[in-house]
Amino acid sequence: MKRRFILMSIIFLSSGFYLRSFSQVMEPVPRDGIYDKINTPERKPIPYVSLREADVVWSTRIWRMIDLRQKMNLPFYYPENPHNGWRNFTTVIMDALKEGTITAYENNPTNEFTEPITYEQIDKRLNKVDTFDLPSPDPPYDLVRTPIQIKFNSQDVKMLRVKEDWFFDKQRSQMDVRIIGICLVKYDTVKRGYEPLFWLYYPEIRNVLAKAEVFNRFNDAERRTYEDIFWKRMFDSYVEKEKNVYDRKIDAYARGLDALLESERIQNSLFEFEHDLWEF
Repeated sequence: MKRRFILMSIIFLSSGFYLRSFSQVMEPVPRDGIYDKINTPERKPIPYVSLREADVVWSTRIWRMIDLRQKMNLPFYYPENPHNGWRNFTTVIMDALKEGTITAYENNPTNEFTEPITYEQIDKRLNKVDTFDLPSPDPPYDLVRTPIQIKFNSQDVKMLRVKEDWFFDKQRSQMDVRIIGICLVKYDTVKRGYEPLFWLYYPEIRNVLAKAEVFNRFNDAERRTYEDIFWKRMFDSYVEKEKNVYDRKIDAYARGLDALLESERIQNSLFEFEHDLWEF
């Protein structure tokens, strides 16, 4: 009887230790919310309507700038630190480049996707050691060449340059627009100017953007994605360039208020063209 009691005690203690160990290993991470978010990770971009060359009776190419610091564009710029599946646009792109899901292309004068660059090349450019002439902390405070580590932060990207084609499809009798590429533009604190980083082929990155949440200040249950923002044109921008024989930007022939008015003129001409098509 005593032996049976000792045997049962050993089995009980062993099973309790096993259950505790198993619970420690298999205990799930606490859910930060009231339900599991499964819709966004499985989202796919809306497929484009089939388009033939014969259906396009008119088209023009536009380059526009999206300032991420504008109030309407803040969902692109924040959050500073990723959390709860929420990342800013730059972080989404850099993570996808690191994983090898998408491809970056060199910024060239023609803005064409001809020179692919790797994530390692991009990382080397953004995170580097540079030397500057800084005053010495000791007398006589002469200028000394000092190395400084420059680290990239997603908040350094202030602008997005968008290349898009506006066209009229006679098959559907509809004016439409499709984004061709997006270029990340960083503010260089050393040079005190804006520096284009690299181009992204938009049709390739749509799958990534369709799975990345964007903050919706009207309804937290209906989290949009970056693909939704571009598809529905829910951003504020200004025209930087329209395709022209001189291949020049607006700031090459207009300054200040004149440049702003020229940008508005190009934008209005697109809507007036569509309006005139249906004027009887």
